[in-house]
Amino acid sequence: MRLLVNIDVPDFEAARRFYVEAFGLAEGRRFGGAGLELLGASCAIYLLVKPAGSRATPAGGERDYGRHWTPVHLDIVVDDIEPALARALAAGAVLEAPLREAAWGRIAGLADPFGNGFCLIAFSAQGYDAVATPPAQ
Repeated sequence: MRLLVNIDVPDFEAARRFYVEAFGLAEGRRFGGAGLELLGASCAIYLLVKPAGSRATPAGGERDYGRHWTPVHLDIVVDDIEPALARALAAGAVLEAPLREAAWGRIAGLADPFGNGFCLIAFSAQGYDAVATPPAQ
């Protein structure tokens, strides 16, 4: 299996600038003015330009780039969270949950300029093993 991440955005240049500056991603292939491949993460990320108000679901739901909640979001794992957080904020991210400590590491909750939520995570030496239980037999 191979994973690709697609992120709908309303503004090509603003999205390109944010994701390159916030996360140090490199531009890959361009798909006219409607899409951009970003490289440098553990999987390719595709920015797909979809205007606000355009049809988002077969049932007629429309895209809305105000801050929204979704159960699927990006967790961006970094080695050093303070400079990563500063870089994301300088690029235009909005801090929604301040940096906090957990048994497995540190986390901050943010949103990109287009309403998509994401977390920055820096794992401790134990990472999720600090809270994991053995698999069921």
